[in-house]
Order: sequence, then C-alpha cells, then structure tokens
Amino acid sequence: MSDDNINPHRAVNAIIEMAPRYAAARANRIYLEEYRKTLKAILMKTCPSLPIAAQEREAYADARYIAHLEGMRAAVEEEENLRWMLVAAQARVEVWRSKEATARAEGRATQ
Repeated sequence: MSDDNINPHRAVNAIIEMAPRYAAARANRIYLEEYRKTLKAILMKTCPSLPIAAQEREAYADARYIAHLEGMRAAVEEEENLRWMLVAAQARVEVWRSKEATARAEGRATQ
C-alpha cells in the first residue's frame, strides 16, 4: 500500500476482521500458559515416590511438557503477529488522519 493511497476504510475493516482472530489467539496463549502449571502437576504425580525436586525435574523433561512448550511458542507467535498487524492498521489510519489535517491546513493557508 503506497503512502498516497492509504485507505482508512480498508484499514478499519482489517482491524474489525482481525480482532476476533487476535482475541482467540490471545485466549489460546493464556490458556496454554495456565495449563502448563496443570500439566506440570499431572506429570509430577507420575513419580510419587521421588522427592519434589526430582518430580519437578522429571516433569520438565517429559516429552509432553516439551511438546506443550512448543505449542506455547506457536501461540505466542500467532498472537504477536496479529497484534502487530493490528498496530500497523491503526498506524495507517493515523497517517491518513495526519495527511488529511495537513491538507486542510494547506487549504486554509492558500485561501
């Protein structure tokens, strides 16, 4: 999109369309962060005879925990990607507003 052809309506529509995706991505990331604690507890329960520190070590080393961390990484990436797309769309609207204000000021100065 060129600077001369900023379409604020398209930018606002992009924000409206992206908002539910961003909300879902954020909810997913927060869920995964919270579930990480539950998963750790579940994994620690599989080694009840070990001391707590050893249970924790085993939980962190478990393939299920590692897979969960990889899922968290993907969720954060998706959320951040959508967030920055929203920021960019908001910036396009602000650039358009600024250009419009400048054009109005120039119009008043030449009259």
